[in-house]
Amino acid sequence: MRLDSLAFRLTAAAAIWLAIVLIAGGLALSSVFRQSVEATFDTNLDAILDSLIAAIEVTDEGELTLARQLSDPRFQRVYSGWYWQVRAIGDGKPEAADGKQTPLRSRSLFDQALRTPSRKLEETNSPQDGLLTGRSLGPENQPLRVVERLVRVPGLDAQVSFAVAGNISKLDEQVDQFGGLLAGALAVIGAGILVALLIQVRYGLRPLEQVRQGLHDIRNGDETHLKGDFPSEIEPLANELNSLLEYANDVLERARTHVGNLAHALKTPLSVLANEARDDDGPLAPLVSHQTGLMRQQIEHHLSRARTAANARVLGASAPVEPLLSGLTRTLERIYQDRQVAITMSVEEGLCFKGEAQDLEEMVGNLLDNACKWAGRNVSVTATKAQGKIPMLAITVDDDGPGLPPEKRTQVLKRGERLDEAVPGSGLGLNIVGETAELYGGELTLSESEQKGLRAQVLLPRV
Repeated sequence: MRLDSLAFRLTAAAAIWLAIVLIAGGLALSSVFRQSVEATFDTNLDAILDSLIAAIEVTDEGELTLARQLSDPRFQRVYSGWYWQVRAIGDGKPEAADGKQTPLRSRSLFDQALRTPSRKLEETNSPQDGLLTGRSLGPENQPLRVVERLVRVPGLDAQVSFAVAGNISKLDEQVDQFGGLLAGALAVIGAGILVALLIQVRYGLRPLEQVRQGLHDIRNGDETHLKGDFPSEIEPLANELNSLLEYANDVLERARTHVGNLAHALKTPLSVLANEARDDDGPLAPLVSHQTGLMRQQIEHHLSRARTAANARVLGASAPVEPLLSGLTRTLERIYQDRQVAITMSVEEGLCFKGEAQDLEEMVGNLLDNACKWAGRNVSVTATKAQGKIPMLAITVDDDGPGLPPEKRTQVLKRGERLDEAVPGSGLGLNIVGETAELYGGELTLSESEQKGLRAQVLLPRV
């Protein structure tokens, strides 16, 4: 999945939103669970606190005393984590060594004192119906949940603080355990939703992949238009593409027809002029014959270029390389059999030229014909895949002839340039090959072959 693809954008956006929702939901559920557990714990402590208040009496001397022990045995076990404490606030009684009045407390506290919410304990909550709640550290640094109530007791002028505390380490463990289970469950749910989302995105974008594959088949020449059933959102696009392809083909056919008509219309007057000049003995006859010949060559050249330019842009045009080279090799060996020229061929399997077969035949035919004219005995032609930004094929023709020096290789590519008039030819072959290759987005290069002759290599697009 590419980073700039629609599938990645849809998946990434949904994954980010899903992560935000699951994290926020997990934190909210964890918070609600903690509040619920703490509320239940506080309710239990409040019930114990009511029992403690009912068990406290005031003696005739104005002292607080425990009339009966609380039933919970945890208050009797030293440092058990469950404690209660009762103290009078501002009653004028002597204070302990720490500056605080000595409280009445459970045996589990031994010689320690509780830090209650009324003494500015951390995380103090606002009083509600006289009840204060909060957290504190008990003996041996036990985490405690404390509830406290300030009560006016008959027989005492001072306000009395009743406090009960319980160890909440197990409560915190339950909350942490619930948080871990919740995180795991949400992770599994998120992964499941993400997998379902990926399947949904793949399934939803499959018609676009079908369009892409259809266009690929059209460019390769396997199809002439998009085929298949498309959803209602994609069907108008497919119909428009098919209409565009049909329109392009119609325009091309009309252009070919006009080019053919133009060629036919011009060739007839030129033939009349050439015949009249040939039968005329006047001084202008040679000039007219020469100029009509040049005009005929120019017409053939530009009509060929126009046809090639149109074919180079036709979607679906393709031609297999191996059978075409085999036919050219056999033909040229028969033409040059009197010179005993041997042509060897090597073609990579499956190579297919992305263009018209007659253009490939014209280019390779010119290169092979030129090599056979100058070769001593051996000519070789190879066709392989070439590396590049777009798929290309390289057709290389080598001969064992005299070759060309580097300074003359550019010259022979010019139109009508010939370095040796003794060899038949018009000087147009290499120029036609170069121009046709350029129209297809390729190029023709000349260099020295391994046989010390000339190497001509043409790069062309491949399927």
